[in-house]
Amino acid sequence: MKTVKYIFLLGVVAILASCASVQYNTTRVQQQDFSQYRTYSWLPPVDSLSKNYLNNDIAKSNILHAANQELAALGMQYGNENPDILFRYITIVNNKSRMVYSPSYGWGGWGPWGMGWGWGMGYGGYSYPVGHEKYRYAHLIIEAVDRRTNSVVWQARGSSEVKSPEKTINKLPEIVKGIFKQYPLNK
Repeated sequence: MKTVKYIFLLGVVAILASCASVQYNTTRVQQQDFSQYRTYSWLPPVDSLSKNYLNNDIAKSNILHAANQELAALGMQYGNENPDILFRYITIVNNKSRMVYSPSYGWGGWGPWGMGWGWGMGYGGYSYPVGHEKYRYAHLIIEAVDRRTNSVVWQARGSSEVKSPEKTINKLPEIVKGIFKQYPLNK
């Protein structure tokens, strides 16, 4: 029974660790009244100059469709003729690396009821770097530009590790939704 619980716990930890979470960051002009913006349009996407898996027709369609839905839910109306605010997006994919550490084994562990000592993984082990692992990290940035002043008044970013370009492209609507949760409304 103890072995089954241990295997189950390891499985849950592995599943949670494999879920790539999206980190959201936002900034805005603090004194800006965002309730004045009622109509919007889109500027062309900004070329990021990085190797980019998100620079294709499917990704563009996923981003724009999801963003238009979110803006409509915020009460904004699309219009090309004298819109109040202009939106644009930027996609960036960076190559990064991180340290890889050896497994940590040591004295201690869990006894039959979560208490006690014995051999196994536990506290007090030593872990040391054994190399570097390369990975890709993607950012979707959406900016709002005041049409009258031609200045950025809001910017939000959703960032996540890319394990598969196709899965990342399919996840774009969810990321766009998370980005627009950051959009400031003064009501």
